[in-house]
Amino acid sequence: MSQTASQIVDINRGQTNSEVDSFTGERYRQFAHHLPVGTKSVMDVGCGLGRGGEALKSCNSGLEIIGLDFVPERIEKLDRNIYAKGICTVTTDIGAPDRSFDAIVAGEFIEHLPPSQVDGTLAEFFRVLRLRGRLLMTTPNPCYLKNKFKGLSMLTDESHLTQHYPDCLALRMRMAGFSGVKVYGSGKVTRYLGQHFPILNVYGSFLIRGDKW
Repeated sequence: MSQTASQIVDINRGQTNSEVDSFTGERYRQFAHHLPVGTKSVMDVGCGLGRGGEALKSCNSGLEIIGLDFVPERIEKLDRNIYAKGICTVTTDIGAPDRSFDAIVAGEFIEHLPPSQVDGTLAEFFRVLRLRGRLLMTTPNPCYLKNKFKGLSMLTDESHLTQHYPDCLALRMRMAGFSGVKVYGSGKVTRYLGQHFPILNVYGSFLIRGDKW
């Protein structure tokens, strides 16, 4: 049975890992490394309490960051010195004009969407990006070798409503219109191996990027 909007909010309200995740700052600094030259406006999707935005600002104080989250109390708590604005909405109907943002970042977000909203969300991201704008996402890697050895699944976390294999997510992005889609390693393993290790399955998470061009 598919979840209603209120059920999705409740599921994600109970997910508080992002508030204590020790890798959040590094994840968003990785995003900053992949932002196109000249980026000014960034939408931070699944912004939570804003720890990621703080890391982005530390890399580029001139960014105008708009936070988006399902959970209204998180938007209310955003630091207005970091975020120019907060939006509480679903990602299939963001409500921003066409071509509003230079970049969209979504750290460990897309796995919290139900299956019926994934493609609509990617299409909406494409709509609100400017030409040559870039989408950057990280998501847990279903093929992570450590989990395979332990017999674990990322879906054990009840707030993970979908899982995304790198090649399949890349195809879905291309179907939404994105070009130049590339995949990199992400997660704590990057502290030791960087983001370019040729065996992607050693990473607990991966970063995927695509351009509106």
